[in-house]
Amino acid sequence: MKDLTVSPSPHIRSNVTTSRIMLHVMIALLPALVMSAVLFGAEALILTGVCMLSAFVWERLCNIVMKRPNTTGDLSALVTGMILAFNLPPSLPYWMGIIGTFAAIVITKQIFGGLGQNFANPAIVGRIVLMLSFTGEMTSWSKPLVVPDAVTSATPLVASSGQYSYLDLFLGFHTGCLGEVCAAALIAGGLYLVVMRVIVPHIPLAYVGTVFVFSWIAGRDPVYQILSGGLLLGAIFMATDYVTSPVSNSGKVIFGIGCGVLTCVIRFYANYPEGVSFAILLMNIVTPYIDLLTRRRPFGTAPVKKEAAENEK
Repeated sequence: MKDLTVSPSPHIRSNVTTSRIMLHVMIALLPALVMSAVLFGAEALILTGVCMLSAFVWERLCNIVMKRPNTTGDLSALVTGMILAFNLPPSLPYWMGIIGTFAAIVITKQIFGGLGQNFANPAIVGRIVLMLSFTGEMTSWSKPLVVPDAVTSATPLVASSGQYSYLDLFLGFHTGCLGEVCAAALIAGGLYLVVMRVIVPHIPLAYVGTVFVFSWIAGRDPVYQILSGGLLLGAIFMATDYVTSPVSNSGKVIFGIGCGVLTCVIRFYANYPEGVSFAILLMNIVTPYIDLLTRRRPFGTAPVKKEAAENEK
């Protein structure tokens, strides 16, 4: 009779690699990238390329300086650069984008140990650093090429009521960050990730659903709030980050609800028209506590009573 091998979980392993997951994310972002080129021209593509390349370079330099294995092959730095670019105005100077990728890759990711060790989504931190450092440039909007009469100074969240129709918001015919304006492209990318089982829909649905309900209760237009700003980009591509979001499905729902509530509070009652980045960042910080609250007990084990645990000590 053969002896049984006892080992800790996980017992079921997958052949899915980090690089494959990241490749799927980049494929999912392609529709939004194409629409950004259609709406804003070549400068959108160049800014995206600069952010991706600089993120790649920062990652490799950190590997060399910190004497770590080369991790550029997992494609995570390229995804971070691409998502960061999607959070930037098309006309942002390229050197500012490079500073943003430095904050994302070096400060948020590599200093904390690399992929899997970062406490927050790197692209979000990079965007917030740029917003606080270069507010003027980060709020300077380009006019979409396909909408000659568009207002360059007003994004949907700060524009006068009725200036943009639902169709304008859905197709991206308005000012905004280069990768967040076309809701149709972002939704298509999100559906791709769900179909390919890269993400589960719990966080995006909880996030968007909470914003809908909160906006309705607050007397705001729920559909307008969902299609405006970076809500869909954040809900689909940033809030679902494996490292900085909860593990369990119940935890993901709590996380999404928290993001939705914070986004609406910031949008409606703070001095800042957009709240997605700050909302996700704050929920990233409390993710360990959500995981602790929703942690499952291993099958076949009994809960350890506090008194018994103390006696064993």
